[in-house]
Amino acid sequence: MKPKIAFFDFASCEGCQLQIANLEESVIDVVGLVDIVAFREVMKEASDDYDIAIVEGSIARPIDVERLKKIRENASILIAFGTCAHLGGIQRLSNQWTPQENKEEVYGRHEGAEHTGDDNPFFEQPRHRALDEVVDVDYVIPGCPVNREEVGKVLVAILTGKKPPIPDYPVCVECKKKENVCMFEIGKFCMGPLARAGCGAPCPTAGNECEGCRGFVSDPHVKAHTEVLAKYGLTADDIMRRKNMFTYRYIEKSKGGE
Repeated sequence: MKPKIAFFDFASCEGCQLQIANLEESVIDVVGLVDIVAFREVMKEASDDYDIAIVEGSIARPIDVERLKKIRENASILIAFGTCAHLGGIQRLSNQWTPQENKEEVYGRHEGAEHTGDDNPFFEQPRHRALDEVVDVDYVIPGCPVNREEVGKVLVAILTGKKPPIPDYPVCVECKKKENVCMFEIGKFCMGPLARAGCGAPCPTAGNECEGCRGFVSDPHVKAHTEVLAKYGLTADDIMRRKNMFTYRYIEKSKGGE
């Protein structure tokens, strides 16, 4: 029998799940190997009988923790799907402040903000966390959003007992292959020396700085990176102060926040 796959979402925009719908013809390769039994974005039916759970989103509330643990109990394989599930997402930046501070920054202090009062349980949530900070995660498909071509390749690899083809080298490699002008050369900051490749470097190719949405490589060449930064009058701290949209998890870890 074909393995049964279920999709789930927590705090996220659900854009990664939409990438599955955007697989177009490639989805046939995946659907031919599995039965999708739960996928709120594209189907009404849902089942708790599944082998593989693909989970998008960060974990923010106690109810999320309990729900994720139940998903983990039901699944033989759990895949963290996208940056929010992998690193905690952009919303993890809110961990720098208290729920009260976040509330006042968004709603301010004025008449009409009564629904944001301190007795509102929405503002009692703990800090945002990645899935593997709550349960065991078997595989990660990184990115914001995930790369739809990579999704198909990774799922086929997992289903056929092969190692998922997730690159573990920096985005700089892909930029060089595309003969892109280095962002540092034009006075911009870039996470490319640290960021995990596999996306095809679409941001630098379009003249935008890499934000590291796929996380860092597991063993960065620190000396080489330091030399590159020094060449442009920068330090690693300069980069991390400027570029933490997707990588605040690493900053929390360096501060002992995990």
